Amino acid sequence: MNIHFSEDFAGWPPEQTVFPIAGLDLRVLSGDHPFYLAQREAIRENWEKETAANPALFDGRMVFQMRLALTDSGSIAAEGHVIPFSTFMWWRRQASRQGGIHLFAYPVLETSDGALVAIRMGSHTANPGQVYFAAGSLEPEDVSGDRCDVEGNMRREVLEETGLDLNDAKAGDRYYASHVRRTVTVLRLFRFDLTANEMIEKIHAHMLVADDKEIAGAVAIRSADPKAYPYNIAMLPVIDWYFGERRGA
Repeated sequence: MNIHFSEDFAGWPPEQTVFPIAGLDLRVLSGDHPFYLAQREAIRENWEKETAANPALFDGRMVFQMRLALTDSGSIAAEGHVIPFSTFMWWRRQASRQGGIHLFAYPVLETSDGALVAIRMGSHTANPGQVYFAAGSLEPEDVSGDRCDVEGNMRREVLEETGLDLNDAKAGDRYYASHVRRTVTVLRLFRFDLTANEMIEKIHAHMLVADDKEIAGAVAIRSADPKAYPYNIAMLPVIDWYFGERRGA
């Protein structure tokens, strides 16, 4: 299969629209990401400012894409490197966000009474107060061989942050994706046989015993109203699609 990698999303659906994809092939390359090599001093200086403002930040490791493609078969293929989190924090402050692409996965948690359940991030995190689905960047532990295990990433993040096990849910038949400002969101539906209130009660109980106190609570989303919560920008096309186009299909 010939893959024509692009850095400008030529040929992709418009930004902030949700579209089906056939699959994922996310390769992790050895060595350092070119953006990290070119920006090391700026990354270091910015990290000093970030941690001065928020000492709780941790410079862990994550997978950051160098290039990606939407193949003829409708799959997303990408090549990336493992980078320090501080590199991502500097990249996302750039107006053009050139030099890399952030791809992460959203497990969209559906309830038995027609709502979606998301989390509100704690004040000490990199996205304080924002509301989005339990998720996190791809990390080295999500890499098997030289490929990212997106499904494994979703299961790990949901279990760590909410205590919910995606094995207890019915997974949707396929993946979807959207993109905005050189960030690609990959999503899959997971339906639990629980009401929104029951799921939120379970999450709040987990918060009491969780080792990692990243979240400040859970919320039920019942409409596409963009002002209902302080949503992360990546949430907006998802709720618009879920409560609009998808339900009208």
